[in-house]
Parts: sequence; C-alpha cells; structure tokens
Amino acid sequence: MFRRRSASTAPDSATAESASPEATEATQPKGYTPKKGVPTPKRRESEVAPRRPLKAPETRKEAYRAYRERLERQRGSGARGSRAPKGVSKDDARHYRQQDMGEARAFARDFVDSRRSASEFFLPFSILIVALLFINNPVFQVGVAYVAWPLMMVTIIAEGVLVGRTVKKRASEYFPGDPTIKGIGMYAAMRQLQFRRLRLPKPRLKVREDPTPRSAR
Repeated sequence: MFRRRSASTAPDSATAESASPEATEATQPKGYTPKKGVPTPKRRESEVAPRRPLKAPETRKEAYRAYRERLERQRGSGARGSRAPKGVSKDDARHYRQQDMGEARAFARDFVDSRRSASEFFLPFSILIVALLFINNPVFQVGVAYVAWPLMMVTIIAEGVLVGRTVKKRASEYFPGDPTIKGIGMYAAMRQLQFRRLRLPKPRLKVREDPTPRSAR
C-alpha cells in the first residue's frame, strides 16, 4: 500500500514541476497578471515627490507676497487663455482680466477715461471729510456730517447711474448683439471711482478726446 501511494504521488509532483509557465498562465482567467516575485508598491510609495503640507506664511508680509504671486499667476493664465486686444503690448496685456475683453468693454473704458468726474476723487474727499470731523466745533461737524458727506454721496451715485446708462445705450448701438454689454454700466461706474493714474487697463485716451469707436465714425 505504501509503495503504491508513493508511486502514485511521484508522477503528480513530476507533472507539476514539468508544467511550463505558458500552460499555467493559459489556465488562468482573462486579465490575470502573473506575479513577478515583487509586491506591487503602493501609490504613496511610488510617487517620486510625496505631497507635503504647505507652509503657512508666518508674517503679514509673506502672506501678502504669496497673494500677489497667486494673483499674477491667475492674470497670466487669463491673458494666455484669452486673446489680447489689438495694439496692446505684452507688458500691458497681463493687466487685462476676462471681464476687460471685448470691444464694448474697451469703449466703456474709453468713455470714462475721456472725461473728468467728481467720482474719481471719492477717496481723497472721504479722507478730507474724516479729517474735518476732528475739528472741535459742533456746528462745523454737523455741517460736514449732514451736508458735505450726503452731498458727495448723492453726486457720486448720480454720476454712476448717468454714466452707466449712457455707456450701455451707446454700446448697444455700436456693438449690437455683443454679450459683454451685460453689466457694462456697472463696469463703467466702478472704473469711474478709480484714480486715472491707477486704472487698469491703462487709459488709452486723454481727457476730452472722442471715445467713439472707429467702426462707428
């Protein structure tokens, strides 16, 4: 009995050892990948440069520098992704945002830049009124707080509404069907509140120049 068992197991082991790798792989299901003797590395182990937590800025200056760098990258990607206006240098094209693109928006900027307004002096007026409130005179303080300040705000709001409506009306006539006309009134009013020298994109026209587009002349 022992001899028969040993004899019967001998051919089985010999057959298993003599079986070729091709035959073994043929019996495996579809999609089977044979092992190479090395365990598959995990994703975090296979990454060349593992992720590390970002270092938070320690000072306000570092945080501001990081914010400026991120803003410059966003502006650069926006300028590369969209077509810059004609006649704009590469240095000035980086100041163009997505909402600055289009002929209608260029006309709105030209219209605002070609005229003087009280709204562009809003910041110095505000600083002046705050400084005047420190004068130790109750009558004078009441006049500044209840006369000068409301008068300035009414003037700025009236100018913003008037400019916004005028720009939207004329842009609709010059560029019918332009999708950038939507919101162009607020766009012009907000630009009017800025100093002329600090406006971006930079003004193309001087004061009292005709802002009418060449295609409409």
